[in-house]
Amino acid sequence: MNEELMQQLRSKATELLLREEYKESIQVYSQFISLCQQQHLSNADEHELAKLRKSLCLAFSNRAEARSRLKDFYEAIVDCDQALEIENTHFKTLLCKAFSDIQNNGNSESLHGYLEICKKLEYQSRTGVFDLSDWVLNGFRGKLPEMAEYIGSIQINKSEYSGRGLFATKNMEAGTLLLVTKAIATGRGIMPELDEDSSQSARLVMWKDFVDKVVDATNKCSKTQRLISTLSSGEDEESMEVPDINLFRPEAEEDFYMKANPEMCKIMNILDVNSLTEDAISAKVLGKNSDYYGVGLWILASFINHSCLPNARRLHIGDHVLVYTSRDVRAGEEITFAYFDVLTPLKKRREMCKTWGFHCNCKRCRFEEVFGCREELKEIGLTLEFGLDNGNMVFRLEDGMRKWMLKGKEKSYLRASFWTVYSEAFKSDKVMRKWGRRIPTTEVIADSIIEAVGGDERLMKAAVEALRKNGAGGMMETEKAMKLARGVYGKVMKKQAMRALLELCVQDQNH
Repeated sequence: MNEELMQQLRSKATELLLREEYKESIQVYSQFISLCQQQHLSNADEHELAKLRKSLCLAFSNRAEARSRLKDFYEAIVDCDQALEIENTHFKTLLCKAFSDIQNNGNSESLHGYLEICKKLEYQSRTGVFDLSDWVLNGFRGKLPEMAEYIGSIQINKSEYSGRGLFATKNMEAGTLLLVTKAIATGRGIMPELDEDSSQSARLVMWKDFVDKVVDATNKCSKTQRLISTLSSGEDEESMEVPDINLFRPEAEEDFYMKANPEMCKIMNILDVNSLTEDAISAKVLGKNSDYYGVGLWILASFINHSCLPNARRLHIGDHVLVYTSRDVRAGEEITFAYFDVLTPLKKRREMCKTWGFHCNCKRCRFEEVFGCREELKEIGLTLEFGLDNGNMVFRLEDGMRKWMLKGKEKSYLRASFWTVYSEAFKSDKVMRKWGRRIPTTEVIADSIIEAVGGDERLMKAAVEALRKNGAGGMMETEKAMKLARGVYGKVMKKQAMRALLELCVQDQNH
């Protein structure tokens, strides 16, 4: 009976609001709210309670709108606060509160600016269209860009690499934005050149500050507690549930029934496994100097596993991280980062895996595990350590791959592993005069490696410099360079800004 009455009251109140009969609408919404609150006190079913809270939030928001229309701004603000206690990111309520607050305080000029920001953030969150062009072209000066949280065509599933991971739900081109999320907390500082002990001490202080911020965030917000609890602490990963991606959306319902705070030991383990450093090989920090160091917890990005065939990169801007594809990705493919430099031989990558505490079993590692037993590759690996004739080494490797009848990705794997050799050969005019006509061009090698391991600033720089050196001009050079840049920086800026960032990269790596 109560449910029937509540439905009637809700429909009547909404109808009155749409007909702009605001006084009558307020009266009916008040009846509805009173009945909802009575039901909330007497109902023990969690699912029903969640529905009641959602209904209450909307009712308070709509009553606030009606009161605002009648210029009762003080009472409108009270209703907005009630709604925001239930859902603190409710967009309509935030707008109504901003309008009522500004009108109540007699400052209408700032309302237009606030509404424009809200519209922009709503558009970003809905479409995934972000444009950092103005900020980039301004040399990263001034206020950081306003950014909403966004979740693109991804979902969480069980991973063949480790535990759970993020997966693409449709085919995507390089540079496609996958997610934008704000850190639960960060720890940052300037790390000038110090001796090892001083540097270690400074990082420990930063880490402690970071941990304190995370603990404070979990104590203050039950939703933050719930989200952090979805992360692995490094134990029994395989048995952990696979959370619904909708749980991580800003508009998701909070779990109001998780009262116990996680133990400090568990939080420490979660942070140890899931924290991201901003100076990682697969990341780019925009707007900071070279002595800058930062660490943070970006929950959804923490689900991304490592692969030596990565397909994603990230940009750090303020407290936000933008994750995007670094090469073309197929529907159903797992999204992966490079946790360390993957343009290195298998032996070095295995050492790095041990440091990180996992074993990479990606397709490339499996191939090189078997194929690397060939004496010719062992010999090339040894000469790499002694820095012998790079041109000769490249020639021998390319000649060997022809003899072994390797094709496509298999060639790319080995070229990626010996990129240092290729890079040094391409940089030397003397080597290129001797071997240039007997080995593939820089562009061919860079394209081959990018197809396998995704965009990388070093590969992009080498390819762009080769295009310019060889006199490839006009539209062809521009389009090629833009495609390479999108795989490194994502599709989050216009061409003029992308060219400016590309120039900065080439200049930085020339010094």
